[in-house]
Amino acid sequence: MSHVPEKMSLSPLRKFVSPEIMFGAGCRHNVGNYAKTFGARKVLIVTDPGVIAAGWVADVEASLQAQGIDYCVYSAVSPNPRVEEVMLGADLYRENHCDVIVAVGGGSPMDCGKGIGIVVAHGRNILEFEGVDTLHVPSPPLILIPTTAGTSADVSQFVIISNQQERMKFSIVSKAAVPDVSLIDPETTLSMDPFLSACTGIDALVHAIEAFVSTGHGPLTDPHALEAMRLINGNLVQMIANPADIALREKIMLGSMQAGLAFSNAILGAVHAMSHSLGGFLDLPHGLCNAVLVEHVVAFNYNSAPDRFKVIAETLGIDCRGLNHRQIRTRLVEHLIALKHTIGFHETLGLHGVSTSDIPFLSQHAMDDPCILTNPRESSQRDVEVVYGEAL
Repeated sequence: MSHVPEKMSLSPLRKFVSPEIMFGAGCRHNVGNYAKTFGARKVLIVTDPGVIAAGWVADVEASLQAQGIDYCVYSAVSPNPRVEEVMLGADLYRENHCDVIVAVGGGSPMDCGKGIGIVVAHGRNILEFEGVDTLHVPSPPLILIPTTAGTSADVSQFVIISNQQERMKFSIVSKAAVPDVSLIDPETTLSMDPFLSACTGIDALVHAIEAFVSTGHGPLTDPHALEAMRLINGNLVQMIANPADIALREKIMLGSMQAGLAFSNAILGAVHAMSHSLGGFLDLPHGLCNAVLVEHVVAFNYNSAPDRFKVIAETLGIDCRGLNHRQIRTRLVEHLIALKHTIGFHETLGLHGVSTSDIPFLSQHAMDDPCILTNPRESSQRDVEVVYGEAL
């Protein structure tokens, strides 16, 4: 066992937030019961066209109908949800006198649903809530049903919204952004294509890695992060190869949930800060952004938390006996690259049209992201520019 020295001799106080969680195949059908316990008269269902096409919204509607609960559907949500989409959804909520929000989908409909809750509670533009602990009024009851195994918006205190006017994403981080109920149903992930499975799987793995080395980590988050790494690393490749295997879907969905509980409470690091900036600039899938950056940031951060990175390497199945930290770092980076290649990522930033001249803009915005504050290695804008440069 490697002993990780604490910076402080006195144990700091910890808190851990999470929604009420129901986990298991078919649990999406309980949404009507939950809406009823919140006294719902009319539900706003937030989703997107792909999730409707997959049939998951029809299941939600049937469950609400069975309880005699009225609803309306808002599905005008882009893959990176935008300020105007949140505001339009809030208008629809008010016009229809809704009193509960159910978001069903991947990170985008879930973040949009969370954003709508914030706007209807406060009556102000979503842009005004950027940052940490800016929410003062509780949102309406929020029930989330994730259909991807990755983003963990359903268990986290994060909301990430895209401001396409400025070509940037902004984060809202607050205890008030934790949903009331998360219905985590692995069956819903059966509709993911291999690319989406890879993107969201890598996102979840990065959540676990970053949470474990974050400056906010602690005894309440570490076990979740480690178990998430074990589950995702051990099953993601097989899940993508055997898309109909529900047992594998359950393992990845459970891993993703544990990663979400870890990062929501320990916060993340430079991969996410840089990936939010990149995803806002190019409107790319968030998991893809993480995949392009992850090994470069791990190499950059390694020497700031070598004992913890060694535990990560061991958890990912790397035999570290007799190796020094330089060798472990190399093995860990190689393992992450090999995993990416196996699930089909061969991307670099250059491939997506990022040029050297974009890096200052990207780095400036990454430095403004809350996640940069909990990165294990203190980073200047110059450091971030160098890492982006390596990922080109």
